[in-house]
Amino acid sequence: MELAALLTMGVILAVLATLALTRIAPDVILMAAMAFLVVSGILTPGEALAGFSNPGVMTIATLYVVAAGLKETGAIQWIAHRLLGQPKQLRKAQLRVLLPAAGLSAFMNNTTVVAMFIPAVQEWAARLKLPPSKLLLPLSYAAIIGGTCTLIGTSTNLVVNGLLQSEKDISLAMFSLAWIGVPLVLVGGTFLYLFADRLLPARQGVLEQLEQAREYAVEVQVDDKGPLVGKTIADAGLRSLRHGYLADIERHGRLLTAVPPDTELLASDILVFIGAPECARELRRIHGLKPAGGDVHKLDIAHHHRCLVEAVIGPDFGGLNQTVRESRFRSRYQAVILSISRNGRRLPGKLGDIRLQVGDTLLLETAQDFVDQYRYRKDFLLVSGLNDSTPPDFRKAPVALGILGLMVAASASGLLSILESALLAGGGMLVMRCVPASKARRYVDLSVLIVIAASFALGAAMTKTGAAAQIAQWLLLIDNLAPWGALALVYLMTVVFTELITNNAAAVLMFPIAVAVAEQLGVSFMPFVIAIMFAASASFMTPLGYQTNLMVFGPGGYRFTDYLRLGAPLSLIIGITAVGLIPFVWSF
Repeated sequence: MELAALLTMGVILAVLATLALTRIAPDVILMAAMAFLVVSGILTPGEALAGFSNPGVMTIATLYVVAAGLKETGAIQWIAHRLLGQPKQLRKAQLRVLLPAAGLSAFMNNTTVVAMFIPAVQEWAARLKLPPSKLLLPLSYAAIIGGTCTLIGTSTNLVVNGLLQSEKDISLAMFSLAWIGVPLVLVGGTFLYLFADRLLPARQGVLEQLEQAREYAVEVQVDDKGPLVGKTIADAGLRSLRHGYLADIERHGRLLTAVPPDTELLASDILVFIGAPECARELRRIHGLKPAGGDVHKLDIAHHHRCLVEAVIGPDFGGLNQTVRESRFRSRYQAVILSISRNGRRLPGKLGDIRLQVGDTLLLETAQDFVDQYRYRKDFLLVSGLNDSTPPDFRKAPVALGILGLMVAASASGLLSILESALLAGGGMLVMRCVPASKARRYVDLSVLIVIAASFALGAAMTKTGAAAQIAQWLLLIDNLAPWGALALVYLMTVVFTELITNNAAAVLMFPIAVAVAEQLGVSFMPFVIAIMFAASASFMTPLGYQTNLMVFGPGGYRFTDYLRLGAPLSLIIGITAVGLIPFVWSF
């Protein structure tokens, strides 16, 4: 081998080892590797930076904006509460998790789907007195498998399709992968339905203890035209919130205490919840509830600019020893007090009649710049914003879902390419104000995009120096290796890489090797490329291989061995099914 090929292989091994054995950020590692390839002369700057202009990478970046619109409008929660229903048994609950998660992940980012489903599943588990560990890992696995059904279901598919476009001038259609993906969903879903309960332990998640948190009383009102009118407390999902509990209902001037879970909600009911500050954030995300205080609606702040803030009153606060009503707090600070905690305990009585004292902790709804504006003022001793506390604008949820539907229809019909339809959908989310531009920027995960784009340089170096061809020769040293055996070997290598490093980097590294194997066998490269798509997404055996696996790790109370126990047989079943079906759809 030439020196350039040896250097390239050395860089690849160093990247793999550093990603697997250290905690250095993946984008730092990949950018360092790309820099070395440029400085050493193996790649020209143009070749090294080609990944940053790849259609697949740009499509992923644009889909972040589409996902932002779906999240900010509460569209996924809106769907989830309708599809999940109120199952009474574990098996039915598992089925209600698997089907919607797999179906939704085919058309939107599976990370977003899992993030929005986790609270609903935890609520279920608490209400049914089931361990969340029986439901959350199957949720992640179903979302991963469901994402393989379409080209936009997972970023890996878009990355490999981008490589096909740039290297081979071939582009897959929206549903090209469904011939393999749908059978995988059926096989994998059946396995999870039959064996997840047996193979997963019964554990509780890592949840905050309410007794150790500051306690607030938060009042919300049942919207007259909302979906909760006529539902029982249990069916509305209000019985087992993560951060609070329903204490009282105020109905037509009467106070109902210790209400049973089968109590029906009526229009304009005022519900009093007691719990940690995050309880207010939870309640904001339930469609059909609105703040009980009229002052919230008087705030002259756009919906998407609002957030929840905790503020501790200081000695220079202008309304000391005055009631909330007398202090004119809303007009003075452009903020509304939702609740007050004193010495860690909620204060009973009407909020407007409470006299404010030094050290009182206020739970506020206000503008996002409130923290920066009052952080160093003497009015408050401490000001802290609650993360991700902007209330969803459910009125825009149908609009966001309509934009998503048009994007899928335009790309599936061939009217527009995936990138073109994603660009229009992202623009539609901004124009229709499903998400403001400032927030859309924050949703774009630059570190992920850098990892993907920089890893293209490694793939280019492997092709240019002949390293990929050499690795392919080593793989084919097995005597009389048939194309089917080579396909299985490529699939297995991709799975191993995916479990050790990021799924997208694994796909980019394996692409030139797969093409070289096909060339040396004298067969079509398409079956091998498709195998990479599915293998790079089939990360079930570790919490680190795929982001959704890591997301359910804490809430499900999982250990590393739990992933192996359920993920290893699932990975084997998915692998056998994929390798068996691919040659029938894309012949050698």
